Amino acid sequence: MSSIMIRFALRFPEDLHTRVRAQAIADRRSINSEILHLIEIGLDADPEGAESSGGNSTSPASFHGKPEPSPAWEPGYPPAIR
Repeated sequence: MSSIMIRFALRFPEDLHTRVRAQAIADRRSINSEILHLIEIGLDADPEGAESSGGNSTSPASFHGKPEPSPAWEPGYPPAIR
């Protein structure tokens, strides 16, 4: 991982924060370190084998599969105002 750390504000639902906090406590990490760990696991996961692995206790099921695409990435978005 790069030695330069970027400060990044993240907003996420309270229930997800609670789950991440509980996992961080169980893993004896800070919430920040736990989030970095979970992101690394998600990025390193084999997309083809993620569903068949039987689940990984260190990565939430919501990380499996591809997220819904943002309309901001679609050509022609936002619609032209005339």
